[in-house]
Amino acid sequence: MTKDNAKGQTLADVIPQNDKIWLKVPHLMKLNLLLLIPLLSSSVCGFDGSLMNGLQSLDAWKSYFGNPQGKILGSVNAAQSLGCIVGLPLAGFAADKWGRKITLLSGAIIIIAASAIQAGSVNLGMFIFSRVLAGIGAILTIQPAPLLMSEVCYPTHRGKYTALYWTMYYLGSIIAAWSCYGTQKHMAGSEWSWRIPSILQAAISIIQVIFWYWVPESPRWLIANGRTDEATAILDKYHAGGEKDHPLVRMEVSEICETLENEGKVENSWSTLVATPANRKRTLITILLGFYSQWTGSSVVSYYLTLVLDTIGITNADTQTLINGILQIFNLCCAIIASFLVDKLGRRVLWNWSGIGMCLSFVIWTVCSAIFDQTSSSSLGTAVLAFIFIFYFHYDIAYTPLVISYPTEILPYNMRSRGISAEFGAIYGSQVALSFINPVALDSIGWRYYIVFACISAFSVVTNWFLLPETNGYSLEEITQLFDDGPIMDEECEAKVKILEKEVAHIDDIGPLK
Repeated sequence: MTKDNAKGQTLADVIPQNDKIWLKVPHLMKLNLLLLIPLLSSSVCGFDGSLMNGLQSLDAWKSYFGNPQGKILGSVNAAQSLGCIVGLPLAGFAADKWGRKITLLSGAIIIIAASAIQAGSVNLGMFIFSRVLAGIGAILTIQPAPLLMSEVCYPTHRGKYTALYWTMYYLGSIIAAWSCYGTQKHMAGSEWSWRIPSILQAAISIIQVIFWYWVPESPRWLIANGRTDEATAILDKYHAGGEKDHPLVRMEVSEICETLENEGKVENSWSTLVATPANRKRTLITILLGFYSQWTGSSVVSYYLTLVLDTIGITNADTQTLINGILQIFNLCCAIIASFLVDKLGRRVLWNWSGIGMCLSFVIWTVCSAIFDQTSSSSLGTAVLAFIFIFYFHYDIAYTPLVISYPTEILPYNMRSRGISAEFGAIYGSQVALSFINPVALDSIGWRYYIVFACISAFSVVTNWFLLPETNGYSLEEITQLFDDGPIMDEECEAKVKILEKEVAHIDDIGPLK
């Protein structure tokens, strides 16, 4: 914990200086361990995508539900995303009205109930209903979690920790993928080959419910609701190790109060998202990132890997579930590495690297698929499989760690909950549309469908290059200046301003010239 980690001068001046890593600082270790509870929220979504990939490879699931295809399969896959859209208005309202913690808890309880219904499904209608219900619970869990983490995190840990948030998406993916692989290997043909993975969907939410009580509430939410003493006590305990009146805590409380006071001068509603040029830019960035996260190609694999593998001749259920499991582990490793690079390389470097790499790898993937379609060459099928992994490597270095954490950083408190809700609207709205479009398009035009994603990926490179500012090293309150007041002054500039202020004050003391 040094000044090197803080770019904003105000923050750098008050950060405690010591050589210990956070693992050896008791209050920081406790805080970071408690924040694992909201961190796990994104695993719920990762579980769903990987689960549906796995179930589509299981003969028992397909035969039990009448081998759903086309629009029916699209309805099954879209159900959870549709539930997320239905629950979005409630999630945004609840996170601001009743707090980040209680909203997260309610979502976890709903997911547990939905998992029980899904595991006990006796027909496709019941299965689809359980997935809609799981979607409502998922959005109530994943919407407040990044808000809570970013608002409670120790200032110099925020970048890495919030970047890890969507990275945990792949933890859920791994559990789902390998549970499907295991049941396929040892319970092939049994109903339990798909019922057991459905039961496991509740596991992460059960852990969250057990440890929820000890997670601190957001200090920003507490202060916004007139509970400044509680907020100060939380910051004293987890940011200053119990030390009262610490300069860091004084600065944090002061900045939060000042920011909330300024934000209170404008109308706090959905119209706030487009009320000023700065807000419109923030909202545009937020929605575009949500849109690009699905339309640059990841959605083809996340829910329809089975269909993609079918197009390159890999049709064996054991092989498909094995590839799904390996891909999820690969994704998790890449995303974790990227999460620890967000402060070292900066956000813009990762965004630009990711976009260019995704675009190039998807173009090559498309070309190889086109030639395979003509020749059925096994080597080209292998090349397509390789470029699925290469594409996801580039996706994982930015879109996985930053797609939620970056908007959370750039949105001020009065926009944060609604802005994140708007982004999830873009994400899950896209997923619903693609759930119906993908299976039909893949079946109708095959590899030609990939051209759409290659073009959108290229467009994302251009817009992200020009729209996304660097946020590395600033407090949440300081980041607002990147949009509202232009670049934050560096140390030398601030020093000159202070000298000028003293000179002006000296002139004022002398009085008017006679």
